[in-house]
Amino acid sequence: MDQQVTLIGFGEAGSTFARAADWAEAAHVFDVADKAAACAEAGVTCCGSAGEALANSLTILSVVTADAALPVADNAAQHIAPGALFFDMNSVAPNTKRAAAKAIDAAGGRYVDVAVMAPVNPARLGVPLFLSGPHAQAGQDALTALGFTKLRIVGDEVGRASTIKMLRSVMYKGVEALTAECLLACEAAGVTDDVLGSFGNDWSSGADYRLDRMMVHGVRRSAEMAEVVKTLEDLGVAALMTRGTVERQAQIGGLGIKAPPEGLDAKLERLKA
Repeated sequence: MDQQVTLIGFGEAGSTFARAADWAEAAHVFDVADKAAACAEAGVTCCGSAGEALANSLTILSVVTADAALPVADNAAQHIAPGALFFDMNSVAPNTKRAAAKAIDAAGGRYVDVAVMAPVNPARLGVPLFLSGPHAQAGQDALTALGFTKLRIVGDEVGRASTIKMLRSVMYKGVEALTAECLLACEAAGVTDDVLGSFGNDWSSGADYRLDRMMVHGVRRSAEMAEVVKTLEDLGVAALMTRGTVERQAQIGGLGIKAPPEGLDAKLERLKA
């Protein structure tokens, strides 16, 4: 690829995209953590500052944690090239994205609200992406050129894509939290097999997957769900259930189990330890 793309953040999403597309040295990366080894493995250009990574770049993907999304946009606005597309792919509340868009647009950039609608692995460049904002069509064209294949424009207002993602997470991440709470209580009562059996044959595999995601990504999911709380309250809906999801995701993720054991029974044993 001859076109330069800048990745702000080189965690799971950023590194997955760069490897899947084989962007190699055309991708300039900045992360506040030391990502030199990961950049070398992916063959991308590792930069020592956001300014260096953004220099002359017309395509910028922001893939950071929820709490860093707005500060990253504010910092990028100080270095962004005129007309550059800034893809905010972070899981944050619509008002957070509107504040980020204000900073980018005021600096002469073009902001695109992007919602990542599924885990980036194993979908990689085939992960569904929802785009919104006045520059969504230009954004779709640029992301297609980068190799992304499942793009959908959902509106011309910044915040619409993120609203869809946030409200979807009420259900998806909430079910994860309820699954953990239910099964931890089942284990304590010694009725796990009876309860699981009452749900049907396929429920155990789904529970296994949900616990796996919470163990590995619970801290990040908790930060996302805190943004969901803001979204709900901005809409005038009390976040009664979602506040519990924030806590349960943080509790499971905070255990630091980055390599969950195989199978539901083994995961439950690990959680009881």
